[in-house]
This record gives sequence, C-alpha cells and structure tokens, in this order.
Amino acid sequence: MPIKFSSHHPSEKGQAIVIIIFTIIGLIGISALAIDGTNAYADSRRAETAASAAALTGALTRIEGGNWRAAALASAAANGYNNDGETNTVELNTPPLSGPYAGNSEYIEVIITSNLRTYFANVIGIPYITNVVSAVSQSKPAVIGEMFPGYALVSLAPRSECQVISGSRRPAFWVHSEATLNLEGGGLFVNSNNPNCAFISFGSGGVRVHDGSLITVVGGADIQKPNLITPYPIQTGAPAIPYPPPYEFPKIGCGEKIAEVDELTATMTSGNWGEDIFPPEEVRFLDGGIYCIGDFILGSGQSLEGSNIVLVVEGDINIAGDAYIDISAPTGGKFQGLLIYMPLGIKGLISLNGNDESSYRGTILAPSADIRINGLDAIKSAAYHSQIIGYFIEVDGTDNIYIKYKDEQNYDTLRFPEVVLGQ
Repeated sequence: MPIKFSSHHPSEKGQAIVIIIFTIIGLIGISALAIDGTNAYADSRRAETAASAAALTGALTRIEGGNWRAAALASAAANGYNNDGETNTVELNTPPLSGPYAGNSEYIEVIITSNLRTYFANVIGIPYITNVVSAVSQSKPAVIGEMFPGYALVSLAPRSECQVISGSRRPAFWVHSEATLNLEGGGLFVNSNNPNCAFISFGSGGVRVHDGSLITVVGGADIQKPNLITPYPIQTGAPAIPYPPPYEFPKIGCGEKIAEVDELTATMTSGNWGEDIFPPEEVRFLDGGIYCIGDFILGSGQSLEGSNIVLVVEGDINIAGDAYIDISAPTGGKFQGLLIYMPLGIKGLISLNGNDESSYRGTILAPSADIRINGLDAIKSAAYHSQIIGYFIEVDGTDNIYIKYKDEQNYDTLRFPEVVLGQ
C-alpha cells in the first residue's frame, strides 16, 4: 500500500498554547513591573515625605510642650498614613532604636510601613508590596551657655569668594603674610559653603591648635603650606549653621546716660559718647560700665585700660600696633563676659592689634562685621582671652598671635530651640 505523508503535526497545537501562555505571563510580569513598580516607587516617596513631616511636627510640638506623639500621628494621617494596622503602620520611637542617634533622647524616629495592594503582580502571587521608610528629627531645647561650643574663633559668613574684590575682604577666613594664629581652649569654625576656598592659608600664614579642638569648615580649603596648619588635614564638609545663628543677641544700651571725661585723672565714665572719636586723646582709663560709641580708634602710642566694661560699637574699630590696650569684660551681671559688641546688621571693620603687653579679656561679638586680627605678639604674654565671632575674618601681620579662650571669661547667652531633620 502506498505511504501517505502529512505536513500537519498534532503536537504543534500544544506547543503554540504553551508559548502563548508564557507570553501572557511575560506580559503580565512586564505590566506588574511597570505599573505596580511605579506605584510602589510613588508610594515610597509619599511615605518618606509623610515620615519627615511627622518627625518634624513631633519635634516642634515637643519643644512647645505639647503631645508630640499625637501630633506626629496626626501629621502622618494627613499625608495618607493613618496607622490602621492593615494598609500601614506608623511607629514612633524616642530615642531611636538603631542607627547613629540610638540612645539620644533629643531625637525622634518615625517608621512608616506601607502595604500597597498590587494589580498585575497579584496574578503571579504577589498581592502586596511593602515599603518601609524612616525619618529622624532632632529637637534641641533652649539652653543658656557658651556660643558655638568648642570654638574660640568663628566666621559666620554662609558664602564667600576666593579673593579680595574691589578693596573689600570677601574670603570667609584668610590667614596670610607671616602671621601664626595659635588657639587654646577652642578651635576655628568657618561657616562658608565655598567648595574651594572657605578656608585660605597663603604665604607663611598658619594656624596652630594646641589642644584637642578642631579646625572645622563647611566648604573647602585652599592651603598653600599644609605643614603650617595643625591639625592637618582639617575637617571640611561640616554641616552649616543658619545665619543669623540661633542665639539671643544682647539687648544692651546706655539709655540717656552721657559719658564724661575727668581730665585731671585721664578717666572717662560710662554712657553715650556722641563725639566723633572714642576715646578722647586725654583719656587713659575707663570706669566700669557700658559705653555706647561710634568709631573706636586707639592711635599710635596711645594707651587705654579698663575693667568691667562693655563697648557697644556702631562704627569701626582700629587699634594701632604700638598702642597699649588692656580691657576686660564684666565678671558678673547680665552681660558677664561681653567685652566688645557690634550689633547684628552693623557691617563695620574691626582691626585688632596692640603692643606686646596688651590684652583683651571677654567676648568680641560682631556677627555682621569684618574682623582683621593683626597682633598681639605673645612674647610678653599679650593675648586675646576672648571668643572672637565675626562675619569675615582675616589674620595678617608678622606676629605669633594667641587666642586663649576660657568659657568662664566669656559671654553666655540663650540658644533658641531648634528642630532639625536628621540624616
């Protein structure tokens, strides 16, 4: 009998069905990845925002003395996470259970777990996608204490340039010529975010920290001779502080009291001085009290002594290199430790100098002013027993300058409460 051949194979129909099924499964998988994955990502971002908002709300409410837990849960609910125990849970911890802030009760941790129902992924056995996000906030209570703990010299400018522009000093911190700045009892903080030159050291200018304090810079550094900087490398990339900083600045004035001069004793009493220059040439001694003045100029060969004084300056300060100055802040009372104060918004120029026997004792606080430190040479124990706080700071000259900071000799004030979102 003849043999007949057929071009049709019964098994091909079954193979086609298998291929179609796998194709459908693949399409579902791709759809699950595209649609459910996109939804999961969007939910994760929403949960992160909700956790951050809840952490900040909780910290702020705790500072204000309210029920921070209730406030944090209400904030999370307002952002779509109501802690129903099924679609989401909101966990609150203080201190945080783990991480770099574990054990620190200033911090609040918010953990949101979100169970997101899937559409296409459910077909392949994945009914939910779970997102777990967390946020940490810090609530710093109001405290009275030293300003910028750990630092004897502070440059507050949040931004700066790398060079002098049109005669103005634009670098945030600049040490040059042959000056050597020696710091004891506190380090140096530079708040500028300039990535290249927030801290500048040129020529033979150097900075030496003689204890465990730090040189801390928010931005970057331009250092010509690293061997002149101790410690080295310095700490860069530090967190910035807001400007104006979160401190209560002094509310200080002289009222209607007028400063007077006794030419026989070369002494001046405290109060307002409305003349052009302070102190008058014939004055060598200052009585204790508050002096409200414009420009403070101590010329070549002049001398000035005073204890328990506060100088409130609304002009410029210029102390000559061969002038003798020995002034100290009050040792008690509301303005204990405050020596020179140039109020916020006064953009003056403060040139600090003096001969080898000069001394400043107390805080020099000029948050909007440029400060130029030219002396004091420490050969005969001349020194700034001060915390010096300014906007831009320049260290110049040929002297071996000492800043010997002790908290008990300087000004303490109220640090406002802060709420900070942790990293």
